[in-house]
Amino acid sequence: MARVGVVVTGLGCITPLGLDVAGTWAALAEGRSGVAPITSFDASPFETRFAAEVKGFEPEALLGRRLARRMDRFTQFAAAATQQALAQAGLTIDARNRDRVGVIVGTGIGGIATLIEEGERMRSAGPRRVSPFMVPMMLPDGAAGQIAILFGARGPNMAVVTACATGANAIGEAVEIIRRGAADAMIAGGAEAAILPLTLAGFNVMDAISRRNDDPASASRPFDRDGFVMGEGAGIVILESYEHALRRGAVILGEVSGYASTNDAYHLSAPAENGAGAALCMTLALEDAGLKPEAIGYINAHGTSTRLNDASETAAIKTAFGDHAGRVPISSTKSMTGHLLGAAGAVEAIICLEAMRHTLLPPTLNYKTPDPACDLDYIPNAARPAAVEHCLSNSFGFGGHNACLILSQAPRNGRPA
Repeated sequence: MARVGVVVTGLGCITPLGLDVAGTWAALAEGRSGVAPITSFDASPFETRFAAEVKGFEPEALLGRRLARRMDRFTQFAAAATQQALAQAGLTIDARNRDRVGVIVGTGIGGIATLIEEGERMRSAGPRRVSPFMVPMMLPDGAAGQIAILFGARGPNMAVVTACATGANAIGEAVEIIRRGAADAMIAGGAEAAILPLTLAGFNVMDAISRRNDDPASASRPFDRDGFVMGEGAGIVILESYEHALRRGAVILGEVSGYASTNDAYHLSAPAENGAGAALCMTLALEDAGLKPEAIGYINAHGTSTRLNDASETAAIKTAFGDHAGRVPISSTKSMTGHLLGAAGAVEAIICLEAMRHTLLPPTLNYKTPDPACDLDYIPNAARPAAVEHCLSNSFGFGGHNACLILSQAPRNGRPA
């Protein structure tokens, strides 16, 4: 029996570069950074005083004041991105199809802002003053549940939580649900909103984030390695079986042709030596797509700008791609977006689809002093024109999680984007 093809028909995102896909892509193509001094709280006591914050987001305009107040910020981001993606897909969810449309939207950290705020409220005003909405607002599945309620999707519904691999795993697992015939369409992606004093302090004491306070815009330096930069936002895609998309005359934006998920089984926060788990994940994704390494025209790297990740990912690419490793263009768009944690993999999958559509590969910004351990083609500092048929998007997370997606041009006999 032939495998069900799964295509993408809608995209939505909220990022530090823009409040939709068009704005985000324009900034990426121009090589603009979304990193700046923190404005949401007084960061002066911290070793790091900057991040990639989402600017100008107004959830009340989408949700109304009452509903917005009952959602953590990560859920608000996810709901807004979902609205964008459904609108582009032209997918109306109603009584005819609602049982065949599902949701997998995950998060790395979840509603931590709500948890912290309500913990402080209990300490200052007592336990009876804690909000009755605290628990559903802080749960990682809050976004998936609220999206189902808002848009009426009654199919398979869950949250994936695999740290910084979350967004990619959510898309991959949604693909598998469609492949096995349990849904015709899925809303999938990730969201995160964790730029807070507690999380900033936690990453600082881990020595994981950059302290380049004198020049925040140049602080995220993948493959130059200065520590990562915290970001926030959401990425959502609408996935459909190829036949379902064709039947309703949808514009097909691309295909998720390959997916794999592995674990390093090595360390909670450090990658396996020589990137063994990541290399296996890339190899399995290629096998799932039925592609040779030479077919991949662009890799959107996990590329966090940390001492451990960048060298490990470079080694993993060399293992998985062999002689082709030195010829495939690679970039880390975290150099501009910052690290969106649980949303990163979904946003970066969207970036791959946009790169193919615009025949332009986004750069690795701030690439100035190449690390000797990182010696591949990282598209330094300026976007590169290129027509690409297949892209690989890498996402790796604390806990040893690895997730790889292969995004491809729309099937040749489908309606072009």
